[in-house]
Amino acid sequence: MNVLDKVISAVSPQTGLKRASARKQLQVMNQGYGNHGASTKKKSLLGWLAGSGSALEDIEYNIDKLRGRSRDLFMGAPLATGALKTMRTNVIGSGLKLNAQIDYEYLNLTTDQADLWETQVEREFSLWADSLHCDVQRMNNFYELQQLAFLSWLASGDVFALLPVIPRVGMPYDLRVKLIEADRVCTPNKQLLNQDNKIVNGVEVTPAGEIFAYHIAKNHPHSLSVQNNEWSRVPKFGAKTGRPNIIHLMESERPEQRRGVPILAPVMESLKQLSRYTEAELMAAVISGMYTVFVTTETNEKTDEFGSGIADEDLIDEQDDTSLELGNGSVHFLGENEKIQESNPGRPNVAFDGFVTSICRQIGAALEIPYELLLKNFTSSYSASRGALLEAWKMFRMRRDWMANDFCQPIYEEFLAEGIAKGRIHAPGFFTDPLARKAYSTAEWNGPSQGQLDPLKEVKAAEKRVDNGFTTRTRETIELTSGDFFKNHALRVREEKARKDGGLTTEDTSSEKGSKNESEEVEE
Repeated sequence: MNVLDKVISAVSPQTGLKRASARKQLQVMNQGYGNHGASTKKKSLLGWLAGSGSALEDIEYNIDKLRGRSRDLFMGAPLATGALKTMRTNVIGSGLKLNAQIDYEYLNLTTDQADLWETQVEREFSLWADSLHCDVQRMNNFYELQQLAFLSWLASGDVFALLPVIPRVGMPYDLRVKLIEADRVCTPNKQLLNQDNKIVNGVEVTPAGEIFAYHIAKNHPHSLSVQNNEWSRVPKFGAKTGRPNIIHLMESERPEQRRGVPILAPVMESLKQLSRYTEAELMAAVISGMYTVFVTTETNEKTDEFGSGIADEDLIDEQDDTSLELGNGSVHFLGENEKIQESNPGRPNVAFDGFVTSICRQIGAALEIPYELLLKNFTSSYSASRGALLEAWKMFRMRRDWMANDFCQPIYEEFLAEGIAKGRIHAPGFFTDPLARKAYSTAEWNGPSQGQLDPLKEVKAAEKRVDNGFTTRTRETIELTSGDFFKNHALRVREEKARKDGGLTTEDTSSEKGSKNESEEVEE
C-alpha cells in the first residue's frame, strides 16, 4: 500500500478496503491476454473501443448497406470487378460438369454395369442441363445458371434458387431452376407471426433456431414499381416428401448467422479509397497532358475566357458557367498586365504503381487471391508465380466443392429422382432404401483446369505421378485439360488406326521414335 492508501484506510477503513479490492481486480485484469490484446493500460490500446454483439447486431442489421456498397464497387471499381470475375472464371468457368460415380459395390453391380449406368445418366442429364428449358426464365442453361448464381453470391452475400415443377413441350423433364436475388428475401412489412416464430431478414426460424421457411417478395423491395408488394412464404423442405423447396447459397462466418455477407465486405474501404485515388491520379495526368496554364492579372478586367480558344464542336460543357474547359494545345491571348504561370502537377506520379501494388497485396490477402493473379501481373520468377497460383487454387477448389455440394448436387438429386420416377432411369431401391439413394446419387463435379505456366514441366510431373501410382490418368486428364480420359482414349485408337491405314505411321517407326525420345531424356 502507498502512503495515500494508508491514510485513507486510517480515516475510513471501508473505503480503504474498496480501493484495495479494486487494485487487486485490476491486477487480475492485466494478466494473460489482459496484458496484451485485452490490455487496459497500454496507451496504444486505450483508444481501441471494439463493441461485441451477436450475429444479429454485427451482421444482419448491416446486410442491406453492405450489399449496396458491394454492388456499387462491382459496377464501378475495376479492381473489385476483376476480383469477383477472377473467382467466377476459375471456380466455375464454363460450368461444373457432372461425372456420375455411383457406389457400385453396395448396389451389387460390376464395373462395366456401373459404367453403362453412369453414361446413360450423364446423357439424360445433358439433355436437361444443356437446354434453356431448365431455367424458369428460359434464358440460361444449367451451366450458365451456375455462373450467375456464383457471381451473385460473391457480390450480394447470398442467393436463392427455387425448384418448381413446370411441364414444357419438347422436354421430358419438368424440374426447373429459378434464381432469386438476395434482396427479394426480406421480412414482410405487414404480417403477424406467432410469438414462437421470428423472421430475420426474411428467414423464418423456430425457437430452437432451425430455419423453417423463407419470405420472398413478389417485387424487388428497392424497385421503382408503384405496385403494392406481396410476400410468398416458402417452406425450406416439403412437409410430406422432405424435398428441398429452396436452395440458399451463403457462406457462414459466425454461428446463428442467417444471411450471407458480401465477400468484399472486409476490403470495401480499401477498394473505395483506392478507386478514388486512381481516378484522381488519372484526371491529374490528363490535365497535365494538356499543358495547362493559369493567367494572373493585376486588374479586375478579363480579356479572354477559358475555352474561347477551343473549337465550338469540341466544347462539351459550355452551358455550365462554373466549369472551365482545357484543350490540347489551346492558346489564350493575354491582355495588359497579364502574365502566364505554368501548372506542373508532377504527373504521372512515379510512386503510384508501388502504392497501388502495396494496397493490392492487402486486398488480395483478404480475398485469398495473390496479387499477381489479382492484377494479372506475372513478372516474378517461375517458382514464385507457380506458388501464387497453387495458393490461389486452394481457395478455388474449396469454393468449387462448396458450390458443387450446395447447388449442383441438390439439383442433380432432384433431377435423378424425377428421371427414376418417370422410368427414364432404372435404379431399383432408390425410393425405398436411403443408402441405395445415396449410392445412386454420388457424383463428382469437374470444373476448369488449373493454369499452367510451363506446360512441359506440368506434363512431365503428371507422367511421374501416374507412373508411381500417386494418381490416375483419368484424374490427370481432368486436372490438365478438363477432358475425359476414356473418350480421349477411344478417339485416339480411331485416330491411330486411321493414320496406320493411311500409311502415315507404322509400328516400327513408332518404336524407333519412342526409343529416340527415351535416349534424349537420358541425355538431359
